[in-house]
Amino acid sequence: MLECFALFSLATFVQPLTAPEPPRIQSDSPAAQTLLIRSDRIIVRPGEELSGAVLVQDGRIIAVGPGLTAPEGARTLEGAVVCAGYFDAWSTVGVVPGTVTDKKLDPASRVIDGVNTHAFEKVREDLLRAGVTSVRVQGGNGADVGGTGAIVRNDPNSRHGEIALLTDACVAAAVGVSEPNQVQDVFQRIDGVDKLVKLIEGGRSYRDRLTDYDEKLAEWQKEIDEKAKELEKDFKKAKKKRDSDMEKAEEDGKEFKEKKYKEDKKPKAPRLDANKAAMARVEAGEMPLVVEIHRVPEIRELLAKTAVFGRLRLILAGATEASSLGSELAARDIPVIVWPTPMGNTRLDEYRHHDLELAGKLHEAGVEVLFGSGGQGTAGDLSALAALAVGNGMDRNAALEALTIGPARNFDVGDRIGTVEPGKEADLLVLTGDPLAVSTRPAFVILNGVVVVEP
Repeated sequence: MLECFALFSLATFVQPLTAPEPPRIQSDSPAAQTLLIRSDRIIVRPGEELSGAVLVQDGRIIAVGPGLTAPEGARTLEGAVVCAGYFDAWSTVGVVPGTVTDKKLDPASRVIDGVNTHAFEKVREDLLRAGVTSVRVQGGNGADVGGTGAIVRNDPNSRHGEIALLTDACVAAAVGVSEPNQVQDVFQRIDGVDKLVKLIEGGRSYRDRLTDYDEKLAEWQKEIDEKAKELEKDFKKAKKKRDSDMEKAEEDGKEFKEKKYKEDKKPKAPRLDANKAAMARVEAGEMPLVVEIHRVPEIRELLAKTAVFGRLRLILAGATEASSLGSELAARDIPVIVWPTPMGNTRLDEYRHHDLELAGKLHEAGVEVLFGSGGQGTAGDLSALAALAVGNGMDRNAALEALTIGPARNFDVGDRIGTVEPGKEADLLVLTGDPLAVSTRPAFVILNGVVVVEP
């Protein structure tokens, strides 16, 4: 009943009585501007606010605080609230359908290669109007492996090479995700965990072989260098002996045979395996492993069998039944990407126990929550869904963090975006009100220092 009420409330309050003129999307790609953005409420990061202005130059935030004045030629913007752009942590926006549905992707398959910047313009514009400036994209929805995902700036005007904030943000996988009208039994789902763990183990073994090769190669090179120094040091002595041996052989009427220098055999490098190399990076914690997984049995199995990988950065997506495992997830510092959307009776089997209170329950247990659009092709209602999670028990600051710096930090771009701080790239929203109020909309959206949405 709560979900039905929440769905009714969302549908009631999101739609205005009279539809306003939609914000204008810039149709060209202007150079980064100098901007002074004034506001009485600048959310530097969730829980830290001040009033004054934000100065932006050459695509970056230069200064934040009171007393700032506009440099000559700067454009001045004003709004009720300034905050970082929203980040969808679980999306397929802009990814071509063939990559989205591909069930045979490998860990090394680059999802960024399946992003089409010349398509989905209407979707991207809708996202910008809703304040979504960055997305984590993946392929192979529901597949055992969804390839190497990327972080993409939602800029419909940029060329392909410019939209990626990070091309190797994670490896995506799924366990126990069913197709419509299909249900996997618990043994099939547990088998999916075993397959995934074998991939991680394969990555670890590959890394061990590479490490062993590097050590042997270093030893071999050291021996070669030492032998070269020894030969150089004894060169005159060796030449004198060689000349003497040649003379003696000639006197005796014998053939002089040159002694050949025998070099130790160079170690053989392991065969290159791109998939194992990708999983080696995952096992070493160089990039996270995002696993869509929903039910308690397979989540327990995944937690138990990955505990031996001390450097693994595991992130769960969906985790429908994870509220009872909150303390264990918190102890392992495993974030969860929640899709806090109302669902009807036609939901997939893994969402049977879907609960709009999941985000709040996980946060209360100490789990870091991130928000995503469930791997869907649209995410224009992401902030409204975050507001819905707040209405169902989620802490307000934690919800805003789950929309901004939380996903940026977990996917290794937190030093570039996610907060309103000097030095960060200027992906900013100038809002008409509180970020998590359903009546709020972006008045201005700024991408990398360029105003791309305005009244």
